[in-house]
Amino acid sequence: MNKKIETIILAIMCFVLTAGMVVQINSVNSNGTTVTGNQTESNLKSQVLKMKERYENQYAELEKAEKELEQARQQATSSNTELEELENQIKQYNLLLGNTDVTGEGIMVTLTDGQTDLQLLDAQSLIVHAENVLSVVNELKNAGAEAISINGQRIVNTTAISCDGNVIVVNGEKISSPIQISAIGLPELLSTLDRPGGILENFGTLGKIVELRKSTNLEIPKYAGVITFRYAKTIR
Repeated sequence: MNKKIETIILAIMCFVLTAGMVVQINSVNSNGTTVTGNQTESNLKSQVLKMKERYENQYAELEKAEKELEQARQQATSSNTELEELENQIKQYNLLLGNTDVTGEGIMVTLTDGQTDLQLLDAQSLIVHAENVLSVVNELKNAGAEAISINGQRIVNTTAISCDGNVIVVNGEKISSPIQISAIGLPELLSTLDRPGGILENFGTLGKIVELRKSTNLEIPKYAGVITFRYAKTIR
C-alpha cells in the first residue's frame, strides 16, 4: 500500500471519528437541555404545590382563629348589654362586607355558551362574556339582592369582573361556562330579570343558553380574600 492510499484512508478515518464525536456531543447537549427543561418544570410544579399547601394551611388557621374569636366574643358579651350591642354591629358590618356565609331565599341564573353549530349567528355572540355577567349582577343589585356569588365567588365592593381571553376572571379566579350567578333576596323582584325584553331574553336571542330558577334555601359563601384600603382613610 503506497503512501497516497494510506493518507486517504487516514483522512477518511479522521473524518468518521470527527463526525462521530460531533454527533455524540450534540446528543449529550440535547439530552442535557431536555433534562434541564424537565427539571425546571418539575421545580416549578413543586413550588406551586408548596405555595398552595401554605395558602390552604394559613387559610385554615385563619378560619380557626375566627371561630375562636367568635367564641370569645360570645362569652364576653353574654352578661354585658353594651358589648352585646357592639357584637351585633360587628356581625352586621361583616354581613355587609361579605365576610360571613349567608343563606336565604333567592334565585339562581345560569348562563351557558351557545351551540357553535348555529350558522346564522356570530360566534362571539354565543359566548358568555364578562360584560354579560356584570350586567346581570348590576340588575340583581338594582332588584334588591342582598348577597351575590358567581360560581362560588362572593361579590363584594372590591370585586372585579373581567375577561382573560375566553375566560372570565372574578376576584382573581378564572371561571368558565356555565356561569352560575346566585342571589339572595325577594325572588319575585329578582326574577324580573326574565321579563319580556329584559337582558336574559336578549341573551337567549343572541344564542346564549339562559336558565333562571327560584330557591327557598340558597347558600352563598363568604368572601375568601382580604379587603384592604390603600387610599381611603377614616375621617376623625
